[in-house]
Amino acid sequence: MARAPIAQDGAPEVDAIDGVALPRERADLFGQGQAEATLLDAYRSGRIHHAWILGGPKGIGKATLAFRFARFVLANPDPRAPQVLAARDLSVPEDHPVARRIAVGAHGDLLHLRRPWDEKAKRFKTELPVDEIRRTVSFFGSTAGAGGWRIAIVDSADEMNASAANALLKILEEPPPRSLFLVISHTPGRLMATIRSRCRRLDLAPLSPHAVADGLTAIGIDGDPSHFAAAAELADGSLRRAAALVAADGVALRRALDAIVARAPDLDPAAAHAFADKVAVRGSEDAFDIAVDFIGDVARDAAEKALATRGLAAAAAAAQAHREIGEIFARSEALNLDRKAAVLAALRALAEAARN
Repeated sequence: MARAPIAQDGAPEVDAIDGVALPRERADLFGQGQAEATLLDAYRSGRIHHAWILGGPKGIGKATLAFRFARFVLANPDPRAPQVLAARDLSVPEDHPVARRIAVGAHGDLLHLRRPWDEKAKRFKTELPVDEIRRTVSFFGSTAGAGGWRIAIVDSADEMNASAANALLKILEEPPPRSLFLVISHTPGRLMATIRSRCRRLDLAPLSPHAVADGLTAIGIDGDPSHFAAAAELADGSLRRAAALVAADGVALRRALDAIVARAPDLDPAAAHAFADKVAVRGSEDAFDIAVDFIGDVARDAAEKALATRGLAAAAAAAQAHREIGEIFARSEALNLDRKAAVLAALRALAEAARN
């Protein structure tokens, strides 16, 4: 499988998956035709809102749609041009100069704001800091290209700290002429109300398992297509998550986790250590992220099941375990702690909750 992409400055690309094209490189979009049509209609009306929140679960195509829209606008700067009025979607030929520059991250009229790489710590920062958002000042202050449009993609707004959110709000309040802000959010309801009030919200729907499985084949994921359906069922409508599941053998990870949980409140030390070793080894970031998601899902489902079948005391214990597991992984991420220890602690919390 191909290696994960590297940015022009030599740093890794955030959220990259081995062998999968980045959103800015993708020419296609799966299962989001309605959202695409909304943006196209808004653009050719000639009165498009300057800021959009593209909302919905992670991995369903929000960033791909943002780049697809940016590519279309920059390639077709006149919303009343015949080719825009006749367009059926936001597609732009891959050999178009705009498409080529965006694919390599080198278009001067498009700014992609995301968590930066910390070269000293050799990891991505946990927040999208204010310095990133302040890049918009010089970006919008310089002269735009021939079409006059400037587009900023905030990816994702959920990762902004308070200072960054306030900086974004300030520029949204006084938008430059012919500017577009595409604000990606996995949980739009948690964004500052003042940011939400200055944006038009466009929610994207999770993909169906069938669409996810077809998407895995279409984007060229390596693996046995017969395994794609199982990955698609576990992906919660996210093509990105399904791709990560295939790359990290996530279906087998889930089966191993289910086998461990099935013995609760007993915890098989050998099985727990084998699971933790597999997901915590250096270079297995995708497997670790998948394991964190799976353990969180299991803890949440256990709390819901306990409330329905075992009463309030059991439900409270399960809910406490869910919170504790979230805190374990949050500390591990923030302090760069040992990942195996975090996974084992989370598995113990699951087992203990089953005793009540």
